Parts: sequence; structure tokens; C-alpha cells
Amino acid sequence: MDNAILTGCVLVSGVVLAIVAQWKGWRPSPAVTLAVGVGVRVLIMILAVKSVWQPVDFMKSFQPAGRAILAHQDPVLESDGGWHFLPTIPYVYGLLLWMHIPWEVAGRLVTVVADIILIPLVGRLAGGKDARLRAFQYACNPLAILVAAVHGQVEPVSLMFGVAAFIVARNARTSRPVRNTIVAGLLMGLALCAKSWPIWLVPGMLLFLPDLRSRIYAFFATGVAPIFFLVTLPIGAGTSLAQLPKVIQTIGDVRPIIGEWGWTALAVGGDWTLNADLARYGQWAIYGTLLVVGFLWRRADPVDLTTALLLAFMVVTPRLGAQYLMWFMPFLVARPTRFAWPVIIGTSTWAAVGYLYLTQFNDVRWWNLHSPWAMSSAVLLPLLIAAMPWGRRHGSSTLATSEGVPRTAVGASA
Repeated sequence: MDNAILTGCVLVSGVVLAIVAQWKGWRPSPAVTLAVGVGVRVLIMILAVKSVWQPVDFMKSFQPAGRAILAHQDPVLESDGGWHFLPTIPYVYGLLLWMHIPWEVAGRLVTVVADIILIPLVGRLAGGKDARLRAFQYACNPLAILVAAVHGQVEPVSLMFGVAAFIVARNARTSRPVRNTIVAGLLMGLALCAKSWPIWLVPGMLLFLPDLRSRIYAFFATGVAPIFFLVTLPIGAGTSLAQLPKVIQTIGDVRPIIGEWGWTALAVGGDWTLNADLARYGQWAIYGTLLVVGFLWRRADPVDLTTALLLAFMVVTPRLGAQYLMWFMPFLVARPTRFAWPVIIGTSTWAAVGYLYLTQFNDVRWWNLHSPWAMSSAVLLPLLIAAMPWGRRHGSSTLATSEGVPRTAVGASA
């Protein structure tokens, strides 16, 4: 990426501001927080738009998906196999391209706007006296900025709807339970329309609801949006009825690409590899681990349960893109643990090396550097485990004021 030094300096400044805010107890007004969040994201987006280097999937997968919609074609089948999700986001891409907005702007506009909306949502998710602090800290989050403004990955869209679903579900405990239950389910369904991974957010949303009946309502409401976008493919994307089974199969396929992260990077020397066996073992590890974590945190606050599930996923997953690390960010920022900021800084630094440093080199040099970078991710795995909310497995609903950085030195428990 061009302007990597300037981008890095902006991101580091954001981390410093977030830590100082924790230390000094700053609680900036919503206007100030949004000004910081919008300003930083727009600045980094401008630098990314002007860069000669552009992310491969951003150009080779996301852009063709939008163009496929413009041509009234199925983005899963007609974008060279690069889009493996429902067509919800490609519809937005197609609209922006139809408006003649340059792709380098249009593709990032979707994710930057979503990430800006996430800023106040993280504050609402945190609640209490620290709501403004947590919103400001998310506004400064370096990984969120990289994913939204540089990579243009759609994680912020899923998280925007997912976090909103949590907030609405929590409100169902105190007001308009039926209405809020259904709205929460619909919002979670929209999160799943952007990508499939928000399935791991559904348990937390359901646990926020007051009773079994409301959970059943929310569960079925969650399926409304995905089913709608699937069955309307013949209208919106020109998909024939005969093609629908292939589309469903493609969306459901888990590609066995490993070697980018964690234990599989160590197993294959940090090289991208198609290994169906290791990918399959990793999938089993995910399911088994998340069942154990779900049992251990079954009485925890739903946000803590979700944080634990997502952090555990990162530890055992056989495959990962840097954008995956954003999954847990809103939840960990909203309810930080003792090792929250070491994890935020560690994962952001690892991702920034990939986004800002490795992209300075040509293919040969990039491949030589990629292997040690991928294998270095294993250093982060113990931190991810440590950052799980171990001390809040039995439903603590309030946070110690000393949690986070740098107040962890005074003995806060996770």
C-alpha cells in the first residue's frame, strides 16, 4: 500500500488516544467521537483509494460481484467464483457502480459507513457510565479502520446489524418484548445476509431475550432476510431456478485454504495450501471447542459469551483472513477484559504488517516475507485465550472500573 508510513502513524495515534482516554477517564461527547471516527476513516480511505496497490479480493471478487448484479447475473456464479455469500452486498455494490462512483471509492464506502454506524452502537452495547469511552475507543480501533477503509471487507456490515440485534434483544427484557424480539431477529438475519459467520452471534442474541417463546420468535425471524434474498435471486440477479441448488452449494462450501494463521501456519510453514484434511480437522476443532465454551459461559452475560466464542474460534480455526480478527472487536471493546488491549494491539499490529508492510514488495519478496509473518500469528494465540472473560463465566453484569489498559496494573480480574 502507498502512504503506509502515514497510515501507520494515524493508526498508532488512534491507539495512543484510546489508551490515554482509558487512563484519564475521558468520555468524549458523541459529536467528538463521531468526528474522530469519521475523520480517521475518511482519511485512510482516501489514502487507500489513491494507492496503486489494491487488495486482490477487493478487485477480483467484490468488484465482479457488483458488476454481475449490474448485468443482471448471479454474483456467486458469474464473478469467477469469488463471491460465496448471499447477493445482499453485491446489490449495494451494483447500485453504487450504476451511479458511476469509481469502484475504489464505492467498494469502501459500504464498509466505512457501516463501521461509522458501529461506533455509537458499541457505546450502546457497553452501556452505563463507560458507554462514551467505549464508543471513542472503537472509533480509534486500528484493526476496524484497516478492514473497513483499506481492505473494504464486509465484516463491518455484518457487525453493524449483529450488534444492533444485541441491543434490541436486550431492550426486549424491559419494553415491547414481542416487537423487539422480532426486530432483533430480523437484524441478525441481515447480518447473515452479508456473510455467514454471524451464525456465531445468534446464541448471544437469543440469550438476551426474556423467555423461550421470544427466543423461538427471534430464531425464525432471523431466517426471514436470508430466505428472502435467496428466493428472490431469479428477480434480482437473473438466477434460473435450475441454478439455485448450485448457488446454495457454493455458499455453503468451506474452502480448504490454510496456512495463513495459527496452528495451520506452523504445520505448513506459513504457505497458503489447499489441504482438505487439515481444514476438516480444524472444522471439527471449531465445533468441539465452541460447544465447550458455550457450556462454560452458559450463565454469562450474552456479550461475554459471544466474546468467548469468537476468541476461541480464532484460536482453533484452520483458516483466517485478517478481517476475521474484527469479529470480536466490538464485543471486547464494549466489555473489556484484563488482556483486551494487548489483544487489540497485538492483532492490529499483525494485520497492519500484512496490509502496510508486506504490500510494499513484489510477488517473490512478498512470498518470502509471508511465511514468517503467517507463522508469527501463533504468538497471539495465548493472548487470545487469556483475553477470554474467564472471571465472568457466571453472569457478572457490571465491569470493574479498573479493567482495560492501562488500569490493568491495579489488579482488575478478567
